[in-house]
Amino acid sequence: MFCNGCGNTIEAGRRFCSYCGKEFLGPSEMLQASCGRVYAHVRLLSIFWLAYSALNVLAAFGMFIVANTIFLHAPASGPSWTPGFMHAILGILSVFILVKAALGFAVGWGLMNHAPWARILALILAFVSLFNIPLGTALGIYTLWVLLPADSERQYVETSAPRSRLKEPALHS
Repeated sequence: MFCNGCGNTIEAGRRFCSYCGKEFLGPSEMLQASCGRVYAHVRLLSIFWLAYSALNVLAAFGMFIVANTIFLHAPASGPSWTPGFMHAILGILSVFILVKAALGFAVGWGLMNHAPWARILALILAFVSLFNIPLGTALGIYTLWVLLPADSERQYVETSAPRSRLKEPALHS
């Protein structure tokens, strides 16, 4: 089991963490303690992914509007290909950002429900988001800190296992 205060391993049956001194009161405390650091951060991480994806949707729509208003009908002040080129580039970027936002919404929902596939997709999107300074970088680093360490996969599977057992249909003879 793990302490939900500091994340250190504790022995079964102990009421206090030997490292930070946190007291464990009942079964709910023991559930949180057994799941460790990942359990404490996955819900917050899912909320951050949902919020970041909503910001991406707003950015994509803003970029799409700029591409279709300014650059579609802009007079050619420079080379004649500039307005058409910028219209195409901004249109493609807005579609890419919308796809990334849709995947971010899926990650947020999947982490909230402890879906087994959500951890891998979150790690992939975290690496992509590292290039979006400053919010994407912060969210990418936080996601990697929570979900990438070696023990995180085991802890994430432990938190998702009870939920998946509840959703399994009963076998009828």
